[in-house]
Parts: sequence; C-alpha cells; structure tokens
Amino acid sequence: MKLNTLILILGVEQQPYKMAVYKLFPTKDATIYSRYPTKNTGLDSILEANADYSTGTAHVSRYLIQFDQNEIDSLFDTKIGTSSCQVNLINYISNIQNLNIDTELEVYAISQSWGMGTGHFNDSPITTNGCNWVYRTYEGQDTWLTTGFAPYSTGSYDSVNGGATWYTGSSLGVDIIFSQSYSYSSNKDLNANVTGIVKSWYSASKGLEGDISIPFELPIELGIPSFPNDGFIIKQSDSDEFVDSLSKQAHLQFYSVDTNTIYPPELQFKWDDFIHTTSSAISTISTTEMALSLDNNPGTFRRDSIHKFRVNCRPQFPTRTYQTASYFTQRNYLPTSSYYAVKDLDTNEFVINFDDTYTKISADVTSNYFTLYMNGLEPERYYKLMFKVVLNGETIVLDDNYYFKVING
Repeated sequence: MKLNTLILILGVEQQPYKMAVYKLFPTKDATIYSRYPTKNTGLDSILEANADYSTGTAHVSRYLIQFDQNEIDSLFDTKIGTSSCQVNLINYISNIQNLNIDTELEVYAISQSWGMGTGHFNDSPITTNGCNWVYRTYEGQDTWLTTGFAPYSTGSYDSVNGGATWYTGSSLGVDIIFSQSYSYSSNKDLNANVTGIVKSWYSASKGLEGDISIPFELPIELGIPSFPNDGFIIKQSDSDEFVDSLSKQAHLQFYSVDTNTIYPPELQFKWDDFIHTTSSAISTISTTEMALSLDNNPGTFRRDSIHKFRVNCRPQFPTRTYQTASYFTQRNYLPTSSYYAVKDLDTNEFVINFDDTYTKISADVTSNYFTLYMNGLEPERYYKLMFKVVLNGETIVLDDNYYFKVING
C-alpha cells in the first residue's frame, strides 16, 4: 500500500485527540500447564507463569492474553495518528513465591489462534472446552504445533508436547521480544514495552506488510512480513523452565481479566500530544510558590467520558502593586516542563504516573489544559489529580485535593 493511501487510513489530515494515555482491556486470557496438559482455565481470576520441581519432575505454566484488534486499529486510526507512541502490556502481581535473583519473564506474540474456554483450575472434573497445554481450542481438536512451525515462529516443551508457539525477533530482525528480570526488591508488576508487536499487528490488519513508508515508524523492514494478532504469551526464560532443580521454582501469579479486583491486565497506549500555543496577554509564571486551580472539574464523570481539564495558576504571594482589578483573577501559564498524574484515592497508587514525554500539560490561548479518557479508570471509585512542575532548578509536586469520581452508566 502506498503512503498516500495510508494517510487516509490513519486520518492524519484530522487533528488527533489530545490525550496521551489510553488503556485497553483483554478480550480473553488463560493459563496452560504442562503438569495438567488438557486442563482449561479460561475463567480463572489468576494467570500463572511458574516453574516447578516439587514432584521430582520439572513442570511449567505459561499464560496467554489477547486484546481486540478492532480497538487497536481504531485507536491508531482516530486518535494516535502520526504521533510517536509507546505501548505497554501491564499485568499486576497477585502473589510471588520462591523468587530467585535471576528469574526472568519473557513476552512474545503468539503465532497460532486459540480459544479461551470456561474452565477454572479447581474444576472437578476438569474443563476441556478451551485452550490448554496440548490443544489450542478444546481437547481432541487443533493441537499446538511442535514441529513444522510457521515461518518466523517457534515453541518449546519437555516431555509433554504443546505449550503454544510464538514469533521470535531473531528470525524477523525486529524488536518484538521483551524480558523483565525479577529480584527481591524490584517492582513485581509486569510492565512490558510491546510497541513493536502491536505495530506489527496493525500492519498486518491493514495489509501493510513490509511497507517502510508507514508514518509512525513501524519497525518492520521492507520485505519482512508482519503477523496477525493472536495475543501474547508470557513465560519464564528457557534457562528457568524445565530445570531439574529445587532452586528453579519461581511462582509468579498475576490478576486476570476475570478478577474481582481493580487490577485487570491492560494494554496501555501513550503518545506525545503536547501543544503549546499561548496568548501574548498571559505570562508564564516565574516562581515555584504558586497557587494552582482547576476551572472545570464537575467532580463526577461517566466511564465513557472524555474531559478536558483546564489548569490555572498564579503566584501565591504576589508582588504588591496598585491596580484596578483583583489580583486573584489573574492567570499565568505553567512552564512547558509541567506534568499531570492520576492516583486511586483509596489505594494511593498511581493509575497514570508522571511521564516527561507522555503526560506534559499543553496550553492554548485560554489556559493550560490536558485531556483524560475515563474508560481506562475503574468505575465507582474516586481519583486524585496531581501536578509536577520543574522551574528554576526546582521540582515541586502540587497535591491539593483535586478529586473526581468515575461512575457506571
């Protein structure tokens, strides 16, 4: 496909939405176990990437997770456009045991389709109507390849055939592999930069295989095919799987899409939406001793809302002058090195953390502003906005009870 055709697909002639962080949630996920080769766990609330030798035989578990390609395409076409972007797969840790200093998780793109099923780990008898270690869809139908892999893909297993198949970056010559090391004091949530994988899915979905003219810098070289979206597989590294050793028994459990907590897996898109078009009638603040306010925070938002927050600031201790208007109606711009973040009020955890590239506060002729999509926030919860300003060699964080709530309906 030629570049002029691609521009129409991406809609780059339209103004992209002013939003730097957007989240998608999975359509399906499941864990597969070499120890229980035909067990389906499609509705389990936990995903597992384990290595185990407690029975005297090495076994592993891996988990699969998939997001809607139509939602991904729509996001690129209507919102991100040609902006530089980063895509991260985030899985929140539920429990971790037997962690070794060299434990490592790897994220790959799955190279065969699969069905989620309706099983739970503790079902008796076991449920077999979805993917498991041996079969992609259900017991007795569509086994995972163990030989004759599709181009650019591979798989690994021990005594029990199966375990899924995935694409390898070494074969494709592109950045589609992510690994994260776990140590005793490290952050245990999985946060994988999967930008290369997601852009390749978009390329395949739009029929753009091998097109080096793609404006958002898809990392696929000319003549190298992209691949369709069959989801991600998360597994321990080859050096940690199927090892006959009690020292290699790390168990990592993450919340699934079926969790009853606020921590389902997410595919987080971040792009640079910063615009700074100011009015000559409004000056930029020059002191870190400032008062900051939100002009248009109604306090409650539906989950499908898109809201532009306007931010005003002024010196907290103004210089004494003679004037005919109240100084407290004066507005100033924040410096360009200003950022926003969102915290869950109950857990005090960042839902959107400060980011020097992707959460910069923009400005127009009226005031500073930033835009939030509420669909990435869990409903029926309160959230807090925070602001970071870098000015005169100082970094200040403004946290002054800027609250709002997201509701269903």
